[in-house]
Amino acid sequence: MEGIGNGIPTGDKLILRGLKFHGFHGIKPEEKKLGQKFLVDVDAWMDLRKAAYVLVLIRNLATLCNSIVKEVVEGPSHDLLESVAQMIASKTFTNHFQISAVRVKVGKPHVAVHGCLDYLGVEIIRYRTIDAPN
Repeated sequence: MEGIGNGIPTGDKLILRGLKFHGFHGIKPEEKKLGQKFLVDVDAWMDLRKAAYVLVLIRNLATLCNSIVKEVVEGPSHDLLESVAQMIASKTFTNHFQISAVRVKVGKPHVAVHGCLDYLGVEIIRYRTIDAPN
């Protein structure tokens, strides 16, 4: 990561878009019982200069990040999307020491909101801290 511009990380990043998994998150009983589709995007900031020479590293990280999202979304129920996003970010840092910042967007396309919308969601950006596990 080169730095932070306007509070947003800058530099190289791995991008995963449109991950879709079935989960049981929400505060309503039917959400926890029936579940629904969740849409997730992840940006993981890291130095990709070496990875440009070792394509296997990028593929492995993309596969592992996808596995983390799948584990969290399909795992135990959370009441809030914020909790789902935070769990994905935390597990990403725990499992990948190369990642210095992560952006996680979690969308819920089927919500009980009047009006037309593609999804309701949250987006968080987290930075690795000095005391974060390697």
